[in-house]
Amino acid sequence: MMTFMSFILPSKTWVYLITGMSVFASHCRVTPLPSKPVSTDSAITAESSLTTSGAKTTTASTVPLKNMFGINSYEWDFLQNPADPNNRTTIYETNMALIKSFSAVRHYMNWNKLENTEGNYTYDPTNDGSWDYDLIYTRCKQEGITVLADLKNCPRWMLASYPADQQDDENAPLPYGADMSKPASYLAMAKVGFQFAARYGSNAAVDKSLVTVDSRPRWTNDRINVVKIGLNLVKYIECNNEPDRWWKGPQTTQTPEQYAANLSAFYDGDKGKLGKNAGVKTADPNMMVVMGGIATCDPNYVARIIAWCKTNRGTRADGSVDLCFDVVNYHYYSNNGSVITHRTASTGVAPELSDAGTIADSFTKVAYQYHLPVWVTEAGYDINQGSYQKAIPIGTKSALITQADWILRTSLLYMRHHIASVYFYQLFDANPGYAGQYSTSGLAENGQRRPAADYILQTTKLMGTYTYVKTISTNPLVDQYQNGKKTMYVLTVPDQVGRTAAYTLDLGKTTLTANIYNPKVGADAMTKTTKVTLAGKVNVTVTETPMFIESAQ
Repeated sequence: MMTFMSFILPSKTWVYLITGMSVFASHCRVTPLPSKPVSTDSAITAESSLTTSGAKTTTASTVPLKNMFGINSYEWDFLQNPADPNNRTTIYETNMALIKSFSAVRHYMNWNKLENTEGNYTYDPTNDGSWDYDLIYTRCKQEGITVLADLKNCPRWMLASYPADQQDDENAPLPYGADMSKPASYLAMAKVGFQFAARYGSNAAVDKSLVTVDSRPRWTNDRINVVKIGLNLVKYIECNNEPDRWWKGPQTTQTPEQYAANLSAFYDGDKGKLGKNAGVKTADPNMMVVMGGIATCDPNYVARIIAWCKTNRGTRADGSVDLCFDVVNYHYYSNNGSVITHRTASTGVAPELSDAGTIADSFTKVAYQYHLPVWVTEAGYDINQGSYQKAIPIGTKSALITQADWILRTSLLYMRHHIASVYFYQLFDANPGYAGQYSTSGLAENGQRRPAADYILQTTKLMGTYTYVKTISTNPLVDQYQNGKKTMYVLTVPDQVGRTAAYTLDLGKTTLTANIYNPKVGADAMTKTTKVTLAGKVNVTVTETPMFIESAQ
């Protein structure tokens, strides 16, 4: 007999299947049962075969490399000082220094924070938790950090409409008994989207009579919420998270058509049918709606949403489909399982040895037909060796160093495959020391960067504004990047066994010396060495940690 038990950790959803004496954990991608590891044959890797077959990796990009360095985070990461946890009115600068290592933040924003009671909206402070969203978003803009606000989870007042045994905060965002296939069922989410966009979007001409906050004090001398319009602090908002989740029951899962109805309401109030105060675009036409990151890695889910839009929303004046989202979004964690063939996983693997490139190409193939960018808003590795999503020690490298290598190489892989933005999971461990998947994926701890964050900061400083041009070698991988007249080469052995490879890089006959940069743990910048070339050519030993080379002239 099999029984099911579920509970919510601070960030991810977990389901435990208990049968006899065996316990298996699963989330989203693959069931973590032991399986044969993928080959790490030095001659052929999963991605090198893709590249040589003429995949999109040979096409130049306009996306800057820094767009690959986003992080998933929460409001308490910005505001909560461990020495004074109840003071949530100032930025905790120790954590802010860590967050500044990243170009963007995906803010896991529980709906209940904004709307603790139905129809009553709060931001500064939130009635649920007393968090100051104005302060967080203002500081992010000052630091040049892009914010993706991920509106997720049902508010408690909505959950109260469900039977007690079906009250899961990851239920589809509509009242109990409402028709999942009808946009009108998602009116409440459309309204909170309008209010958020009116406040944090760029449109200063929103009808003020439509904008509301709960201005009632909760106690004596409580700070009062006031209406604000067009603060121009947030450009991107995500409509829920993993709407295709299948592991928690039918009330939490939406088909593509059901989620399309949800998106249509959230996007523009189902083309204005839901009222003047419903929909993100109704408040701010410039705010971009990102579809919730899907867990199945199935581009057909996106294709079916587009088909629903064509049928139910029609076409625009230019003949294009009237879509109800601006960005395609999915989640993928590289391991030795496969969401394509349903092979089960037992360990994380280097990104080039996973399905990451194949899956990215399958999404861009669909999205580019409609001129849509594709984002990956969750990716990462655990450091606890009990997790099936672990980064492994390799030779003298600890799991932390391997995590750093694979995180940086994930960003480089997605540049080759024309993903427009990447957000890693996550700033801090969800459950430090715990062996469950996604519990120890943090890129920082105890006020310090982990090596992965070191590498991200260093790469951003060195070449964050560079764009991908082409791959000139696949084994080792040699990618060419450009920034104006400047050229940088990134060299990596796409393996996970401690392999090295000799390579001669031709920088051009006029180049007398080369600058060689290597990531350094615990530092703010890479180490730099200069090497004399021979007729413009420089001989180097490439490792599984990316190295960066440019002409010194």
